[in-house]
Amino acid sequence: MLRKFLSAPIFADAEKTRAAKLLHQVAWANAILPLLGLIVALAVPANAKFVLAPSAIIAIAVVISLIFNNAGQTTLASAILVFVNLAIITLLDYLAGGEARPLILLGVISILLGGLLLGQRGIFVVAIYLALQHGLFASLNIAGTLTAKSSLQPAQNIIVPAFGYVVIALIFYFAISRLQSAAEQARTSEKQLQTSNFELRNLTESLEERVTERTYELEKQRNLTARRSRQFEGVVQVSRAINITHNLTELLPQITEVISEQFGFYHVGIFLTDSLNQYAVLSAANSAGGKTMLQRGHQLKIGAQGIVGYVTRSGTPRIALDVGADSVHFNNPDLPRTRSEMALPLKSGEEIIGALDIQSYEQNAFSQEDVEALEALADQVSLAIQNARLLDQTNRLLAEAETIQKQYQKDTWSRLSREKRVTGYKYTVAGATPLDEGEVSQSNANKKEVLVPIALRGEKIGSLVVQVPANEKVNSDQMDLIKAVAERVALSAENARLFEETARRAEREQVVSDLAAKISASVRTENILKTTAKELNQILDGAEVFIKLGTNGKS
Repeated sequence: MLRKFLSAPIFADAEKTRAAKLLHQVAWANAILPLLGLIVALAVPANAKFVLAPSAIIAIAVVISLIFNNAGQTTLASAILVFVNLAIITLLDYLAGGEARPLILLGVISILLGGLLLGQRGIFVVAIYLALQHGLFASLNIAGTLTAKSSLQPAQNIIVPAFGYVVIALIFYFAISRLQSAAEQARTSEKQLQTSNFELRNLTESLEERVTERTYELEKQRNLTARRSRQFEGVVQVSRAINITHNLTELLPQITEVISEQFGFYHVGIFLTDSLNQYAVLSAANSAGGKTMLQRGHQLKIGAQGIVGYVTRSGTPRIALDVGADSVHFNNPDLPRTRSEMALPLKSGEEIIGALDIQSYEQNAFSQEDVEALEALADQVSLAIQNARLLDQTNRLLAEAETIQKQYQKDTWSRLSREKRVTGYKYTVAGATPLDEGEVSQSNANKKEVLVPIALRGEKIGSLVVQVPANEKVNSDQMDLIKAVAERVALSAENARLFEETARRAEREQVVSDLAAKISASVRTENILKTTAKELNQILDGAEVFIKLGTNGKS
């Protein structure tokens, strides 16, 4: 408890702690004044009654101030200490009859206390009070109204100033200590502020760098995303072109244009291997140099010339990020600005059918993402070429089949006309009668003809002729009816022909089957031959049948 009383209090507020510490120091400095009074009382017993009471009051004021100060009431404790000192000075000045010599030091002490403990206003309040109070007592002394109640002895004149100087020195020491503490705190705060400002500048610079880096990364990512979007759009456009266009002559140039535009490469070419698998022939290109090469029939020997020749032989992709350092690269005079080149094989199963050639103005132009996207495109192009070739082959076979079918129909109906010995039928008022061979319709001025071909699968097998009066108009409904009849005639005639042909084929099969059964019934060669000749004679309406045996062709 005593240690706590003798120690300066500490509070959560740093400023309050400093004020409390200063008050604590000043209060203990004021504790010298009661000691001074005791010494004066001992040195001059006659003045003991004048100095002991003020000394006791100051001691009590010091104790009360320390108590309030420890309780956190620093302002109240400061006021008590200052006002008690003023009261003591007032009493002593009164007792001295306005004699100011030793009291000047005590006044200085009070002014210092007022300034230290009560702030700037405290200095002026205490000084004004002391000036008014001392002026009053001095005036009363001059007027003879107030006389000194005690006189200063030489010992007092020595002791009081000496202790006053000590108290003033202590107060100045505390004041200077506070100023130094405040200055040190200010310097520390300034250093901390400088450190904070330095850290803030570093943080700002770091933040600016991070923002710049982040902005750069975002811009880079945005560009990459835009590039990937264009590449994806390119893949979609190539897929759409493949689905719409099946003619390689039209499809391949579209593919080169789309890849060049969406991927940003100035030259894209598509090579296809020739039928002998000796050369890779340029079949499509988008650049001006590529089109010049197309006009002169540019081709590279497989396995011997350039990156394309290497790829069409090995079947594996090849990338030259710096064509000047690639030993395989073909230095093409039509494409002098090429700095990077990539060729991807075009395959149909295990067969190499060509190569996709891509060239750029820049070195290191191809990223891993570019390679993956272009490999996917190369697979689509390969599939498109394979499908187009299959479609072309199918169309060619279909055309051949249609030609054969038309020729077969033509020959069949010509043969049928000869076998039936009839060229057609005509209908008049007399009814339906066959047309005689070579008979044609006779022109008649009173009639006009409407001729509609009878066609089967695009091949004409006859004609439907309708004669109407010359002044009669055939309307569209009647014309449609005639055409519909012609179509039905073609289908019905073809069905009838097929039925007859099927019946004849069944009949032949039955005859052959019966003949085989009769032949199989004989076990001797002579009987087999006789039976065969006899049955063929009957089947062929009495035709002479000869059967010869022997390897030399003689009977």
